[in-house]
Amino acid sequence: MTTVSPSTPASDRTPITGTAPLSLCAREPRVPADRLVAEMVPPPRFDSVRFSTYVPDPDRPSQREAVQVLEEFASGLGGAPGPAGGRRGLFGFGRGRAPKAPAGPRGVYLDGGYGVGKTHLLASLWHATDAEPSRKAFGTFVELTNLVGALGFQQTVQTLSGHRLLCIDEFELDDPGDTVLVSSLLARLVEAGVALAATSNTLPGKLGEGRFAAADFMREIQGLSAHFRALRIDGEDYRHRGLPEAPAPYTDEQVTRAAHATGGASLDDFAALLDHLARVHPSRYGALTDGLSAVCLTGVRPVPDQSTALRLVVLADRLYDREVPVLASGQPFDRLFGEEMLRGGYRKKYFRAISRLTALARDAAPLADPH
Repeated sequence: MTTVSPSTPASDRTPITGTAPLSLCAREPRVPADRLVAEMVPPPRFDSVRFSTYVPDPDRPSQREAVQVLEEFASGLGGAPGPAGGRRGLFGFGRGRAPKAPAGPRGVYLDGGYGVGKTHLLASLWHATDAEPSRKAFGTFVELTNLVGALGFQQTVQTLSGHRLLCIDEFELDDPGDTVLVSSLLARLVEAGVALAATSNTLPGKLGEGRFAAADFMREIQGLSAHFRALRIDGEDYRHRGLPEAPAPYTDEQVTRAAHATGGASLDDFAALLDHLARVHPSRYGALTDGLSAVCLTGVRPVPDQSTALRLVVLADRLYDREVPVLASGQPFDRLFGEEMLRGGYRKKYFRAISRLTALARDAAPLADPH
């Protein structure tokens, strides 16, 4: 097959050959609830991370402190789980002492900007915890709420109560319903003896600010905050530290040619993909990317509304977790979200998506220029 656009530069007008690419818009995955539970482990990008592979910025003492605190936290998670206070060594209680109710929070909360290594540290904690994978869970906040939606509240409590550790990445509260739901869930899990660890760009006492009438739900928010010891991690986004700027968007022809030349790549019009995401539940976005070696998008442009933007954020997270490069034409990724969105209550999610998509665009550069 040959595809040439009259407006394409002569240097790009080469025949398009190879295997026909896949299409995200043609996929409508069905994900059983047991898969949602089984997949609550660190994503492939973080399979091999450990505390020893985290490289603290020498100018940021908070990064070194976070490693030390989390290593101590992991070492204190030994022993069998039980009701609150029934785990030895947790939060400074010696391994040889009789269990007693904890005097303080039963979790750690990593707060910091984008790309300072919070997810790396959270995954390292999961790996360092002495428990079978089936006894510790790792997922984003969205994945946790999706799990409750799939299993129901009581079944989720029963499923996770036997765990030693629950790690929640990208902790965010977007509406009052989520606030009450997560507050109740974590309270039940803490009572069952489950240790908690979370990351976010918002301190636990500030969750919900700018999104809804947080003052009306302060009791629930403060209840969440009480479960955690907050650790602030300062630093710049490592994804851009000392690296060149992300590549500029390519032409439609370059993206299409790369999609046909790359086995396992998908090729979709950006606007069509946004429409398709509205018909697929976000809990299935991970399955939507199964088996992809790259995502190729033509006609990238600013998203039209906030609901669409939030769906795109979830897809960006799943692509980043799975290390799927993204090659695109149209507008650069830093123009995906309008100024009003970037000033609103979800701005931190949008900046995270820009950061991650920029990193994936950099990873995709060799696909457009294999030489």
